[in-house]
Amino acid sequence: MKILFIGGTGFISTSVSRQIVAFGHELFLLNRGKRGTNALGSQSLIADISRADEVRAALGGMKFDVIVDWIAYAPQDIERDLALFRGLTRQYVFISSASVYQKPPGRYIITESTPLCNPYWEYSRNKIACEERLMRAHREENFPVTIIRPSLTYDPQLPIAIGGWGCYTLCDRLKRGQPIIVHGDGSSLWVVTHAEDFGRGLIGLFGNPASVGHAFQITSDEVLNWNQIYGAIADALGVEPVIEHIPTDFIIKVVPQHTGGLLGDKTWSTVFDNTKIKTWVPGFQAAIPFREGIRRTIAQFDADERRRRVDPAVNQDMDTILAAWRAV
Repeated sequence: MKILFIGGTGFISTSVSRQIVAFGHELFLLNRGKRGTNALGSQSLIADISRADEVRAALGGMKFDVIVDWIAYAPQDIERDLALFRGLTRQYVFISSASVYQKPPGRYIITESTPLCNPYWEYSRNKIACEERLMRAHREENFPVTIIRPSLTYDPQLPIAIGGWGCYTLCDRLKRGQPIIVHGDGSSLWVVTHAEDFGRGLIGLFGNPASVGHAFQITSDEVLNWNQIYGAIADALGVEPVIEHIPTDFIIKVVPQHTGGLLGDKTWSTVFDNTKIKTWVPGFQAAIPFREGIRRTIAQFDADERRRRVDPAVNQDMDTILAAWRAV
């Protein structure tokens, strides 16, 4: 297949890019070329997706079996893509988010038919609006959209609620015996998914005309609580964690920017029913347990000193919450 990624240099998309190349597909990555991290074997198209003339010049009239936009976050991004890609692909894949599902959930087991409603997180509301616009385009003009809803997916970064995203700050605190924060009592249920597992499900939908007009969630079936998630990270580092449990309401009162990620996502017990992706992609099964996947993640940090970046702002954030909690 001939596949175009918009973006393609993020944590998840880089992993999926490697898988696509390994499967022998022809992969093009359209981005500004700033990161220089395109997967080996892919072809680079340099353009700013927000500049239609640049994009059309870079594409040179090419058509694709599949186009995946990894960096569409708001309805205006969808209008741009509709204008650019109508008639250029047999399947347009929109990467949405499992955070679009009803919060608080009416039922902890989530399926693709769970209502889409998130009053706590603008990011999620924008993704919902994107989905609605694309489904209207599908109904009214047969635009060939497939919607994908990943949950907390990881590979080179730590899948955590508080402690930084893409940096080494949480690991540094754990190794130095400093306290880390787990929201609530740590017993709420959650699912983390390795990017390689996610990629197998996603690629299995590519080129399947029956998937057009549908939404799919792709996650692991392994269910952990947050104490187990943070405990597995500490175990991979060879240390005992010093955990302080702090109520979500208190955390977001002290640091309001956590409202979206916590009340809008990770506070609630969430378990995903993956029957649909397994039906459309026979044989699909997430195969990497978290205890193994997180050791791979830590090994990637160990192998590259530049990635062991400690973010002072993340440390300050956690220390502020801890100090406020201890003062109560």
